[in-house]
Amino acid sequence: MTAVEATPFIRTIEWDMMDKTKFFPLSMLSSFSVRCCLYPLTVIKTRLQIQRKSHMYSGMIDAYRKIYKLEGFSGLYRGFWISSIQIVSGVFYVSTYEGVRHLLNNDPNTAKLDSRIKALLGGGCASIVGQTIVVPFDVLSQHLMVLGIRNSQGQIVDKMGMNPLGISLEPGKTKAQISREVVRLIYQRDGFRGFYRGYVASLCAYVPNSALWWGLYTTYQDELVKILPTWVSHLLIQSIAATLGGFTTTIITNPLDVVRARLQVQRLDSMCNAFRVLWLEEGLRMFTKGLSARLVQSACFSFSIILGYETIKRVSIHEKYKNYIRW
Repeated sequence: MTAVEATPFIRTIEWDMMDKTKFFPLSMLSSFSVRCCLYPLTVIKTRLQIQRKSHMYSGMIDAYRKIYKLEGFSGLYRGFWISSIQIVSGVFYVSTYEGVRHLLNNDPNTAKLDSRIKALLGGGCASIVGQTIVVPFDVLSQHLMVLGIRNSQGQIVDKMGMNPLGISLEPGKTKAQISREVVRLIYQRDGFRGFYRGYVASLCAYVPNSALWWGLYTTYQDELVKILPTWVSHLLIQSIAATLGGFTTTIITNPLDVVRARLQVQRLDSMCNAFRVLWLEEGLRMFTKGLSARLVQSACFSFSIILGYETIKRVSIHEKYKNYIRW
């Protein structure tokens, strides 16, 4: 037996093993960096989900080319600064996930639960907290994402109800002015509840997504540790497990995410109506609408987030545990 095989290592760094003064700032910085890099995929995914059939974009690559050509690089970052506030919800999300797992580990009645079940429960609770904070910003950023779409002549168009609020886009308007107008019109039409349009759909889409993702992440990680040689980087194993978990959950939950986007932007009155409209418009294609962009986004996001998250956990771990972690 080699020294590496003989040395025990901590497979999962628990909440009480970390220095929170290091963990939280580094976690926010990592989350912002990943969101900044991958935000164009979110814009593309949203536009593909909102459009009816394939009137504007035939797919992910076509959407990227048209947005970049007709709206410039800034078109790929519409609504970014509103969306970036989600890093605050990310802190609550991670704290809830780790906190729930910590409670389950320390409660005699739940301590013996399978680690995958603990991860699933933690992920579900974390998503409820995260979505409660983030939905208003999601609503705002999605309205901004679909504004300013231009046709082949470079003219701003409003196909498929992508500007249901009737927001004016006169030349010279700043991003802050447009954002304020979106806020004003949403409040004017629906009051405070307008900022939580699609909240139930978001919970239905993201709570199972989050719970499944963490549960599958733990499952894939455990299986990969069994089949791969001990010299393979544990951080790499975790990143691959996250990517596989992201692929699986994205395929399962894609229709719910499309319904959520339609509810929030096109102002449909219920999830049932959104499903009905989607089925009439798309048929079986509703299950794959925007899926290519979501799969790429999910793979990149899952890999990057876990790479950053698990690295930060290792950096933040208390000194007495440092000899028991494996990179």
